[in-house]
Amino acid sequence: MAILFPLFGIFTSFILLYYLSSLNRSNIFLALFFLCCNLVVLVYYGLHFTKDLFWEGISFVHWLPLSYLLGPLLFYYVKTTLSDNNKLEKWDWLHLLPAVFIVINCLPFTTLPFDQKAQIAHEIVNVTENYTLDFNFVSFEFILYSRSIHLLCYAVFSIGYFYFHSKKLLKKYSRLSSNHSIISRWLYLLCLIQIVIAINSIGHMSTLYGVQFSVLGIPSTTIFSQKYYFEICGGGFFLQNIFLFLFPKILYGNISYTIEKGKDNIIEEFKSILPKKQKEAASTQDFEQTINEYLIKAPYIQKEFSLSQMSFDLKIPERILSVYFNKELNLTFSEWRKNLRIDYVCKMIEAGGSKNITIEAIASNSGFASRSKFIDAFKERKGVTPSAFIKLLSSKVA
Repeated sequence: MAILFPLFGIFTSFILLYYLSSLNRSNIFLALFFLCCNLVVLVYYGLHFTKDLFWEGISFVHWLPLSYLLGPLLFYYVKTTLSDNNKLEKWDWLHLLPAVFIVINCLPFTTLPFDQKAQIAHEIVNVTENYTLDFNFVSFEFILYSRSIHLLCYAVFSIGYFYFHSKKLLKKYSRLSSNHSIISRWLYLLCLIQIVIAINSIGHMSTLYGVQFSVLGIPSTTIFSQKYYFEICGGGFFLQNIFLFLFPKILYGNISYTIEKGKDNIIEEFKSILPKKQKEAASTQDFEQTINEYLIKAPYIQKEFSLSQMSFDLKIPERILSVYFNKELNLTFSEWRKNLRIDYVCKMIEAGGSKNITIEAIASNSGFASRSKFIDAFKERKGVTPSAFIKLLSSKVA
């Protein structure tokens, strides 16, 4: 039954990856972080609970570098969530060096024949519990200790990074993102889970190597036993999968950390920067060009296309887009979207794309929720029904 926990988490990771088309770069790191977390749990299960030589051989040592990816991926996620461009700097890749070092360090074991590795793993885990192996630079014991300390440091650092970055933004703009509350709750919760897991792991390793102590009068051998170690670590990683579903905006990626900078609309912001009157039109054209370039791929034919999605894709606050539609185009976003969809359908019909296709299919392919809504919108815009429009074009061609 316990195997379902990491499998569920891996499934959750692929849910995140599936929605990458609507996510920013930060959520890629979140998906990779979740994937690594649940693979670690799966590996631990295969090593300590299957009692099978094959799975013990696969699980032992080979996956140790994953533990050194958890901290960097968590930090990458926090950093890119707060960043405007969501890109890593060159020096950010240095965070991956510990994982690379562990790969190199473990080569004397990982390059052994599989049968020999499986036998060594079974002997250590189920017989001697003596975690002593010949590695290149550091001992197995050092790796088991340091991986938990590594995660703990990154979790604490990520909390500090988010906290001080928020203070910096507040000082600069005198406000925080409208999404600050939900993002901060999610990030603090995620980091706190890693802190609990890391401390539990450090306590378990200390007990395993004979360091005896007590917490509130309870012996460490009781608190940090192997049974509780797996339940707390596995349960912690499982709970973070569950908690993700309690933050649907995080799960589906339609939330970003953007500070609105105080102008009523983007046109006015351009005007304040460009004082010469002849340049104002160019500023408006720049904004319209951004939208026109965005529309090339026709995102509006997707049924889920919304103002918030457009805002997220363009990194322009919804309020600014709404002001643009209302004041510059004298349209609501819904009217603007509907017009684009009708124009798209008309071009498709004129190009012969309506042959051998039903009205329902045309409505669905252009983003309308139903056939009736499509017909009403088309008739309102063109004065005739789609069927009549198709017949009219056919008669002209004939």
